[in-house]
Amino acid sequence: MHGLRFIFVILAMALQPVAYAQLRVEVGASEAILGGGRLLVFVRSINQDEGLPEAVDGSAFEPDGVVIAAREVSGFAPGQVVGLDGDDLSFPATLAELASGTYAVQAVLDHDHSYAYSGRGPGDVLSEVAMIRLESKPAKISLRLQRIVPAYSQWQTPWAPAPTGKELAALTNVATHFEVDSPALKGFHGRQVSIRGIVVRPLDYGTTADLLPVVYFTHGFGGGLPTLNDTAMGLVRQMKSGNMPRLIWILLDQSGPMGTHEFADSLNNGPWGTALTTELIPYIESNYRADARVGARFLLGHSSGGWAALWAQLSYPSVFGGAWATSPDYSDFTDFGGTDLTAPSAVVKSTSLARMEQVLGEYGGQTTSFEAVWSPRGGDGRPMPLFDRNSGVVDPVVAQWWRAHWDLTEKVRKEWNSNRAMLDGKLHVIVGTQDQFDLDDSARRLQAAVKLVNGDAEFTYVPGKGHFDLYVKGTDRAGLRRSMAWEMWREAKGISRTE
Repeated sequence: MHGLRFIFVILAMALQPVAYAQLRVEVGASEAILGGGRLLVFVRSINQDEGLPEAVDGSAFEPDGVVIAAREVSGFAPGQVVGLDGDDLSFPATLAELASGTYAVQAVLDHDHSYAYSGRGPGDVLSEVAMIRLESKPAKISLRLQRIVPAYSQWQTPWAPAPTGKELAALTNVATHFEVDSPALKGFHGRQVSIRGIVVRPLDYGTTADLLPVVYFTHGFGGGLPTLNDTAMGLVRQMKSGNMPRLIWILLDQSGPMGTHEFADSLNNGPWGTALTTELIPYIESNYRADARVGARFLLGHSSGGWAALWAQLSYPSVFGGAWATSPDYSDFTDFGGTDLTAPSAVVKSTSLARMEQVLGEYGGQTTSFEAVWSPRGGDGRPMPLFDRNSGVVDPVVAQWWRAHWDLTEKVRKEWNSNRAMLDGKLHVIVGTQDQFDLDDSARRLQAAVKLVNGDAEFTYVPGKGHFDLYVKGTDRAGLRRSMAWEMWREAKGISRTE
């Protein structure tokens, strides 16, 4: 009987409601802040003995690890304080559902609503990181927005060493930013929209007169002109080190308000594929010594950029002479992050990332970026969500649209035979066997689709490499890019790999 009584006591204790602290975060500013934005508060449990971290931020790899609360604000007047509490939009818990413990807290004013896409950046205003000990009772902490994230100079990036004087001189001599107005995109959006990017020419471009093959490169999710600046600097460093073929590089910015537009003709983002092929390419070939043969135009991209490269090659085989896609995004929607979207009553395995992004910003996250490209437009004028953010239940109408219009394996099965002469030998997919997003599995499904139609394409699985170190070869952090550049050059020159 004593043992049974002990069990009842333990059960009673387990059934007691968990006592949470109710935290209120009051945010002010060290001086008046003109213009509004999205006020974000980040709260993370810490070990008090380890001290405060330099920053508190969310992570796509651990979306449940930090509590994030958000509210739209119109700015801060002198002395104004904005208080966030359990009633504000938050994930994965509210500020009224924090267990007892020690926490690090930081506030950020996202002035341009880009946080869900690229995180904190130039112009955002940050508070200090503060510590608070919470017990099972209401608590309050005050933060002050006081540090503005500075803008980078044109060729400065946070990801690589600053260029030396000689490197900067070489870079400015061969690299040029461009903005090309697009009539096609203006017709869709009803306002002027430009295609942006950087042209990088060989170091000896000004002293030669030959026509050169062209590589159209685009970045992955979260990228933009700052990351393309880094790419341009990396290309110049590789050129200066020698053993780099003479190519013209067109570094394309595919970032937009809703994420990456993939240079695809989307119902939500507009006709970016049309703009690329009918407006930008003619501009490049009219203003630079570009070899205008189809066999001298190439595509290169990583992650979302890799998907964009595959899509463009499959959609415009008469325009491009080959696509090199590294770690491309999901190509088969029967395995979208582990979920078969075509299955009856499909439910995505985890909604955590999408829910976190929903707090960071209404648009611009990875999930909404996919939806902006691949989803039909809803009655409210917005991209239709693929799945319910809380339950994970997939909308079968949206899933069927994705499968019918944007699934690369379906596109291969339907269109390869009619375009065989222009597609055989043109796809080159490279992915690591340890890809953090399991995109090697997705590549194998695409490879199976190509095999089914007896197509000729190259798939390379690099042992031990992941999504973020695939390009590294020895001490060269972009060694793979050098190898692919030589493959493109040989293709343009009609030289086989064995020669």
